[in-house]
Amino acid sequence: MLFNAMPKPIRLQSLPTPDYGIADPRFQRSMGALLNYPLVEGNEVTVLRNGEAIYSAMIEAVDQAKHSVSFETYEFWGEDSAGALSDALVRAAERGVRVHALIDFIGSRSAAPEKFERMQAAGVEVELWRKPSWYQLARFNHRTHRKLLLVDGGVGFTGGANIANNWLPEGDKTYRDNHFLIRGPVVASMQSTFAESWLDARGDWLHGEAYFPELEQQGALTLQMVNSSPREGRHRMRPMLLYAISAAQSQITAATAYFYPDQAFLDALRDAAQRGVQVRILVPGDSIDQGYLRQASVNRWGEMLAAGVELYEYQPAMYHSKLISIDDQWASIGSTNLDNRSLRINGEANVNLYGEKGAAMIRELIDEDMADAERYTLEQWRQRGWSTRFWGAVGSIIGPHL
Repeated sequence: MLFNAMPKPIRLQSLPTPDYGIADPRFQRSMGALLNYPLVEGNEVTVLRNGEAIYSAMIEAVDQAKHSVSFETYEFWGEDSAGALSDALVRAAERGVRVHALIDFIGSRSAAPEKFERMQAAGVEVELWRKPSWYQLARFNHRTHRKLLLVDGGVGFTGGANIANNWLPEGDKTYRDNHFLIRGPVVASMQSTFAESWLDARGDWLHGEAYFPELEQQGALTLQMVNSSPREGRHRMRPMLLYAISAAQSQITAATAYFYPDQAFLDALRDAAQRGVQVRILVPGDSIDQGYLRQASVNRWGEMLAAGVELYEYQPAMYHSKLISIDDQWASIGSTNLDNRSLRINGEANVNLYGEKGAAMIRELIDEDMADAERYTLEQWRQRGWSTRFWGAVGSIIGPHL
């Protein structure tokens, strides 16, 4: 039953051609209407850099929970990471908090079964997403890649980090990542995203004050939740990004763990560079955890490099963050990589930031990491060895489907 390893048909057949930019009210109105999520004012975003800061903030929030905890992730394993968070979820459930954990079956396959048994015994409602069963084998490859934690419906976390020991200090192997703590009215949209997944997984309807309290404004940022899934009508990430890239007027700055989008997406980046937009993309270097995907990606860089797209490879460690900022007016953060799996196969969740304050903050995060990267040039691409070309060709066969 592996036919679902093939992506769904492309829903957006031609690139948008807006005659206005990111800051134009027409862009914002279109994003709100087409993505089916409102733009919400009055929010604040706190940046959490790398695993120790991310996990400690999440555990602190769970330990302060009074009514509900909603948790969704892809990877979940490791005693120091998943073990510590599962302990916090158990403590919350034991004091009467309603705790829901939606964890991907494939991403958690390395987890000790005792973690799940202990959580369930304490009252945590645990659901392993797409655990093999005869009635949903056709959807087995449709993983949840979302990274969401909601506490009392008023505090939200999202970003690039899974819950696994790769994100904790282990010499040069520690993954570089960003996560974000969000407060304000947009957290209701984050909670509804989880509630939709929970309904699909469990058939339960989450409702009421424990999940959707009245939320006051907390800051000055305008944010928008975006939820994407393989189901028809919910492929939101790819058209959203293509629309934003097509509206770019001065700069596109992106960072991604995996860079293997379809040809139309590559064409959009190339076209942006050709019309004078500075396009910079930060990806992992040799330390990437899926080397075949890097080789397959590199084989497709020629036209982009020739058009002026700037590609940078992060050197110190595996780079896992997923960020994009355009014209210092719009940015998107969350779980979505710039690859086929994120754009068309996985369930993903992002938060968009509108306005200079938020978008510039995200660009500056990428700029900081670009200081630890090396630019990959067109000359390097032309001189890459035959081994690189061969394994890149091999990787390109399976790259779009994994």
